[in-house]
Amino acid sequence: MKAYKKVMAYALAFSMALSFTLGTSALADETETETEDNSVAIDKDAFDELIASGIVADDDTIASSEWATAVKEAGVLRVGGTRTSFLFSQLDETDDSLRGFDAGLYQLLARYILGDETAYELTQVDSSTREAVLQSDQVDVVVATYSITDSRKEVISFAGPYYTSQQAVLVVAGNTEITGVDDLAGKVVATQAGSTGPDILAEYAPEATVQEFETDTEARTALEQGRVDAYVTDYTLLLNAIVKNPDVYEIAGDVFGPEDNYGIGLPLDSDGVEFVNEFLQEIIDNGTWAELWQISLGDRTGIDTVPDAPVVGEE
Repeated sequence: MKAYKKVMAYALAFSMALSFTLGTSALADETETETEDNSVAIDKDAFDELIASGIVADDDTIASSEWATAVKEAGVLRVGGTRTSFLFSQLDETDDSLRGFDAGLYQLLARYILGDETAYELTQVDSSTREAVLQSDQVDVVVATYSITDSRKEVISFAGPYYTSQQAVLVVAGNTEITGVDDLAGKVVATQAGSTGPDILAEYAPEATVQEFETDTEARTALEQGRVDAYVTDYTLLLNAIVKNPDVYEIAGDVFGPEDNYGIGLPLDSDGVEFVNEFLQEIIDNGTWAELWQISLGDRTGIDTVPDAPVVGEE
């Protein structure tokens, strides 16, 4: 975890410097893909080659899990995710492919079960619909920077964690009034409905006026338009925005709050949890997790030190 915190510090320094060194990019309409002209694109060839080389489970491993057997028989992995998360799961309209850290994980999982990394169907979710699509059997898994919380574990189950983050404060570039979470008292602060943000703000900025938005794009639009003073959410998602929109935003101060473990959502009490945990441990042990992190995040944010992977099964 010390290595992780060191990487977080490097990433924070990079993100703050980035807003001064790269060209300006405007925020696009919510239904459109945001501009990537000045951002660091993913290495498509490296990503595709890594996913295509992923491990495939043998028949006995599949048969040991009712959940995996059902996916195998269906011939497709139904995924709840996003196609607008620049570092984690972004749709490339030039080839209709999804790439990023989360996208790589669910494509590797599809390959692990079905022998084909393209054998998945994506249902778009946001922070307010992730539990619902699992409870209604619309998807088999949710892989969407999905924080593991006790309240969520009452209605769904989690495999993982597969990634760890914290919270941060996003402001418009040039804001000198807000320098960190301690300056949010009396401010109007955006966060995402259904995320861990409201509870964390209640604890760390109780005198702030909180406005909840359904999507990250809505929250950032409100920030740009001056309808809110700051936006608090997961640091990694904010880094997403800064890398994609240089000169538009800045991170104010240091990360804060409890460590935020991302998990893979599954139906409540599904034996898929053990199956997916075994899959995660295998890709961590064989180096695939680290390679995927470097291609999806490290190379694009200037971070050379791969963080330690979380301990799978410890939430």
